[in-house]
Amino acid sequence: MNRRQFASLSAFTAGVALSPKLWAAKPNADAKNRRFHVAIIADTHIIDSFYKGQEETPEDSESLFHTSERLIAARDHINRLSPAVDLVFNLGDVVHDCPSTDYDFYFQNRTRLDIAGEILAGFHAPVHLALGNHDYSLPRISRELTHRLFADKLHATPYSVVNHKGWKFLIINNFLGVSWDTSDAAYNQGVGTLGLVQLNWLEAELAQRMPTIVLIHYPLWIVEPKEFSDFGLHPLLRKYSDSVRLVLSGHWHKWVDFAHTFGPQHYVAAATRYDPNSYMILEIDSASGSCTFLNARCAEWATHYSQPYS
Repeated sequence: MNRRQFASLSAFTAGVALSPKLWAAKPNADAKNRRFHVAIIADTHIIDSFYKGQEETPEDSESLFHTSERLIAARDHINRLSPAVDLVFNLGDVVHDCPSTDYDFYFQNRTRLDIAGEILAGFHAPVHLALGNHDYSLPRISRELTHRLFADKLHATPYSVVNHKGWKFLIINNFLGVSWDTSDAAYNQGVGTLGLVQLNWLEAELAQRMPTIVLIHYPLWIVEPKEFSDFGLHPLLRKYSDSVRLVLSGHWHKWVDFAHTFGPQHYVAAATRYDPNSYMILEIDSASGSCTFLNARCAEWATHYSQPYS
């Protein structure tokens, strides 16, 4: 998303992005044994020595040369938190494009996939990845090659589910539908679509009615609401809004609070690419089914930035 597109949302976000609300009341001190914590990072955009690009603005260009150090700083801070986090999720754009269309290249050279893997391996908690548009690098690199590389280098699949202490974390992929099929007339990288196979899988998971957090790279604002007649991501989120506690996305690099515009509470997370303090810590109560965004007060809404969390 460029600055002009982001500005078009200013009238909307003025009402919601500057007034974040916690999802649940402050946790009870007597319930420590039933709580756990989760860290959310987004848009890490790791590069390597093969990166030769120029981005849209000087700030964007400069930021890419600090992505590794900022991710390391975020990781080290998250690792020091007490209580410790159980899980870490990256909302996509793990790397900033891939440098070659040749699969073997990635095993003959140290690339951004290796660098990202090394940094992520330093988290004390397991890390689970969503894929972003820069992870795909379409149309230069096929979706199939991206999936193969992410599986072999980062042990990531196109979409997945993590079940943990009675909660479900659904990592979904808005790049598998027709809008990201270069051979389809509907090809349009500005719109996210999931495709029928993934939508059917998603509904089967949601139908279990467990407390759920949905993680997706594109904000719901730019995901096609309905892909097949009345069947699509937006209707599914409303149908299961009694069990979907949060929908979290990245891509815009700035903090946005959509509140309940799409049914469940929907936040867009800022990017560690610009600020190592820009991450989310969630406290989840397995008994009550509640979820609290602990460092919401640190977020500088509608910007890249956050105050340090402690």
